[in-house]
Amino acid sequence: MDLNFTSQEEAFRERVRDFLSQNLSTDLSDKVRAGEHLSKTEMEGWHAKLHARGWLANHWPEEWGGPGWNAIEKFIFENECALAHAPRIVPFGVSMLGPVLMKYGSDTQKSHWLPRILDGSDWWCQGYSEPGSGSDLASVKTMAVRDGDYYIVNGQKTWTTLGQYANMIFCLVRTDRAAKSQSGISFLLIDMTSPGIEIRPIITLDGAHEVNEVFFTDVKVPVANLVGDENKGWTYAKYLLTYERTNIAGVGFSVASLEKLKVVADRVRCNGKPLSHDPLFAARMAKVEIDLENMKTTNLRVIAAVAGGGVPGAESSMLKIRGTEIRQEIFSLTRRAMGPYAAPYLQDTSDVEPHLGDEAATKSALSYFNNRKLSIFGGSNEIQKNIISKMILGL
Repeated sequence: MDLNFTSQEEAFRERVRDFLSQNLSTDLSDKVRAGEHLSKTEMEGWHAKLHARGWLANHWPEEWGGPGWNAIEKFIFENECALAHAPRIVPFGVSMLGPVLMKYGSDTQKSHWLPRILDGSDWWCQGYSEPGSGSDLASVKTMAVRDGDYYIVNGQKTWTTLGQYANMIFCLVRTDRAAKSQSGISFLLIDMTSPGIEIRPIITLDGAHEVNEVFFTDVKVPVANLVGDENKGWTYAKYLLTYERTNIAGVGFSVASLEKLKVVADRVRCNGKPLSHDPLFAARMAKVEIDLENMKTTNLRVIAAVAGGGVPGAESSMLKIRGTEIRQEIFSLTRRAMGPYAAPYLQDTSDVEPHLGDEAATKSALSYFNNRKLSIFGGSNEIQKNIISKMILGL
């Protein structure tokens, strides 16, 4: 689908492209394009540049620092950033906690935390999953016991993405053992520098330190850091997850990855012809491109609904399923196209066929393996299908 933008929208797209050309360094975009992990400094630097321009939290209302964009402008911005291989903004503060605080937080919490999310004073991570409580998130066991003006927190979180960089974590904690699972959960904001918190790294298949285990031992958390009402945290958690799942779909990043796949398929030779001319491979590329174009339309509908005051519902689960399947298929096709040069631990690329160029350094096998996680985190795709069946079909 080639969208027909109005002259005003085209002018906006040019402003975005000008910003990217002036602010996105070649070194940084090359690292993103190659699928390399960015340093904390690099992620913070891009965050700061977007904040300085007023474009960081493009889905926030203007009263809290958002740019006041409509659905098409948000789509254009995300798409252009992806095509330029700009870093993806760490979502935990801007895209996940921010909307929760705006809807359920107290005035004091909004006034304190939202500006700090924007200016980068706080790096947030997410304390949801636990050993034994992944897709069955309502079974969390981390306990918070009220003691005067504090909660005393004990338990463990796992798969905490970029928790090694965070100074704050929003957590689901159990505050009522007697209540049924969903009714006894609260939503707490916890300072990661508090005594009693230990972070242990989990090294992923590509050798990177991306996720962590976080242990809480008698950690004191001010009651003022409780979001909303005690034991109502499950409501806030579900609201946050709709934003997380919509974000995981990654439409713009699929567009950029598909463009890279096309370049590789045109350069690789199969029986004397470009791989893109092979009927079977071309059919798979065509199918994933059609699926992606269809998902663009759904993504625009969801963005427009949220901009109009709505909340992502079953649509966020649909986007999460299709978005992750599409991204995984693109990674799979890229790995197949690269053939032996996709070897995950290939050290010497001096004999790479010249026509493959820099694509040989994209670590396509590592990207493929690491991104098998897409259909699991944020609520597995199987769980998303259950949600869709309940919300739409009433099953």
